[in-house]
Amino acid sequence: MSGNSAGGATGSGHDDVYTHGHRESVLRSHAARTAANSAAYLIPHLHHGLRVLDVGSGPGTITADFACLVAPGEVLGLDRSPEVVAVATALARERHLNNLSFDSGDIYSLDFPDNSCDVVHAHQVLQHLSNPVAALKEMHRVAKPGGVVALREADFHGMSWYPEQPELDEWMDLYQLVARHNQGEPDAGRRLLHWAQAAGLTDVTPSSSNWLYATAEGCRWLSEDWADRAEKSALAEQAVAYGLADTAGLARIAAGWRAWGAAEDGWFVMPNAEIIARA
Repeated sequence: MSGNSAGGATGSGHDDVYTHGHRESVLRSHAARTAANSAAYLIPHLHHGLRVLDVGSGPGTITADFACLVAPGEVLGLDRSPEVVAVATALARERHLNNLSFDSGDIYSLDFPDNSCDVVHAHQVLQHLSNPVAALKEMHRVAKPGGVVALREADFHGMSWYPEQPELDEWMDLYQLVARHNQGEPDAGRRLLHWAQAAGLTDVTPSSSNWLYATAEGCRWLSEDWADRAEKSALAEQAVAYGLADTAGLARIAAGWRAWGAAEDGWFVMPNAEIIARA
C-alpha cells in the first residue's frame, strides 16, 4: 500500500496488486506530493502532540509534513514495500525528523492496538484494494475514540482535459481495464462515502478538491510524467502481461501525452474525494 503512491496489501488472505508499482517514474511523481497539495483538508485537524499513522505512506513526503505539524507527537508511516520504506526513512533522516519513522505492514492487519492513534490517514490507497471496506474497518479499529480517520481518493472517470487527445482517451480506457483486472476501483472518489458508511463510520464530513494542471510548466510536468509511466512502470508491464496492450500501443499513448503537454491551452483536472471521520 502506498498513500503517496497507493497500493495493495499482503497477508490476511489478501494479495492485492499495486497497479502503479514503484518504478522511478512513479516515485518521482508521488514525491511531489505534500500535505499542502494533497492533504489540506486534514491540516486543520492536526496539532502538536498527536500520534499519527499514515497507512500507505509511499516515499514519505506527505508523512514528513505531518511530522512537522504535530511535533513532538509521533508519526508512523506504513507501506508494504520495503524498498519504498527505505526511501522514506532516508527522507526522514535528511529532514532530521526524530519523531518520524517508517515500517512495512499490512493495511488489513495493522500491528497496532485498538484505540492507539489520534489520526489514521490514507492517501490514494483504497482505490488499489480488493476489499476497501475491510481496510477501513481496520483503520477505524486503531483510531482513538474521538480521533480522526482521514481519507482522500481520486476519481479517474471524473478527470477531464483539453485539448481533446485521442491517445488520452485510450490511456483512460487502458488504465480502467488494468486497474479492474487487479480488482481495484479507479473511480474510488465517488464511492468513498459509501465505503466509509459500510465500514461503520457514522460521524463523517465529506469534501472534495482538485489537482489542476493548467500552466505551461504544470502541463509539461504532467505529460512527461504520464508519458514515462505509460512505458516504464508496473502499469505498462501489467497491460502487456494481461494482453490489454502492446509496446507499440503504449508508445502511442506516451506520444499522445507529450503532444497534449505541448499545447498552449492545456487543461487537466483530477478530482479527489475526501472524508474526515470521527472514530
